[in-house]
Amino acid sequence: MVSIVSTSARVFAGSLLAGSLLISAASAQQPQPLRIRGAIEAVDGAVLTIKTRDGDERKVKMTDNVTVTGIARTTMAEVKPGSYIGVTGMPQADGSQKAIAIHIFPEAMRGTGEGSRPWDLRPNSSMTNATVDQKVQASDGQTVTVKYKDGEKKVTVTPDTPIVTFVPGNKDELKPGAKIIIMGATKKDDGTFETARVNVGLDGLTPPM
Repeated sequence: MVSIVSTSARVFAGSLLAGSLLISAASAQQPQPLRIRGAIEAVDGAVLTIKTRDGDERKVKMTDNVTVTGIARTTMAEVKPGSYIGVTGMPQADGSQKAIAIHIFPEAMRGTGEGSRPWDLRPNSSMTNATVDQKVQASDGQTVTVKYKDGEKKVTVTPDTPIVTFVPGNKDELKPGAKIIIMGATKKDDGTFETARVNVGLDGLTPPM
C-alpha cells in the first residue's frame, strides 16, 4: 500500500510539473508588449503610420478605448520632495545616475512602474520611477535623491536635462509630424501593431523616454 501511494504521488507530481511546463511554454508564446518611438507620418482612421527612430515604418491600430497622454515641457522647479518622478539616467563611476530626462508623474499615477530597470533610450540607460526624497542645489545643476521600494538612487540633473510632465491629451494631437512613444504595442499576426495608449509630445517635443 505504501508503495502504491508513493507511486501515485510521483505520478501526480509529474503531472503538475508537466502542466506547469505547458503553461510556461504557452505564456512564453504570448506576444510581448513593445515600445515604439518615432514620428507620425500618416493617420488613417484609427491607424497610425509611424516612422521609427531607426527609420523603419510601423502601422499601429489604436483600440476604440485608446488613451492619449500629452508630454509637455516643464521646469526643475516643479520637482519637489515628495514628487513621484521617472528618471531616465546613465550610470556614473561613483554609482550615481546622470539624468538624461526627468518625467514628473501626476498624483493619479503615483506608484506606476515603481523601481529601477534597464531602459532602451540609450545603451546602458535605465529608468527609475521613485519618490523624491531630497533635492540639493549644486554648482553645475542639482542633485536629487529618489527612493523606491527596493532602494534609492542619487541623480545629477544638469541645466540641459529635459524636464517633462504628463497631461491629458486627445486624438487631435495625433497628426503627421507629431513625435510619439507607445509603451505597450502588441504585434499582430499580419505584422501590424495594436495599442491602447499613446504618449505624444506637445508643441513639437520629442518625448525623452
